Parts: sequence; structure tokens; C-alpha cells
Amino acid sequence: MVDPEDIKRYIEQGMACERVQVAGDGTHFEALVVSAEFAGKSRVQRHQIVYRALGERMREEIHALSMQTLTPEEWAARG
Repeated sequence: MVDPEDIKRYIEQGMACERVQVAGDGTHFEALVVSAEFAGKSRVQRHQIVYRALGERMREEIHALSMQTLTPEEWAARG
């Protein structure tokens, strides 16, 4: 069974991130991902970047993942 720390590590290994937080119960997960790669991208495009970082794990290990994807500037503005 996959845990939140595994997902965090997978995302960090698959893309350049400034911050990644993942919570979940082993089946359903919530992730906050802050990356400069999201600049100028739509919400769907941002999610696709994270899905690419997770690769086949999205089909095989992770059944439900909700995401909040922010640029570093958007994250700082939440301050």
C-alpha cells in the first residue's frame, strides 16, 4: 500500500518543486504542489504535469488524488 510520503517522493523525483505536501489514508490523497513549472499553465495542464511525474503509479497504486497546484508567487500570496 502506498502512503503519503511515497507520493511526495514520487512527485519530487519527477518534477522540480519548491514545496510538496501530501496527506491521505492509503486510498484517497490530497496534494499541495508548488512549482515554477506551473507558470502560465491552466489548472488541467498543471495536473497533467503532476500526473506525468507520477507515471504509471496513478493507474496502479494511487486511486484518488486531489491536487492544489500553485506557482511560487501564488503560494507566497496566500501568505
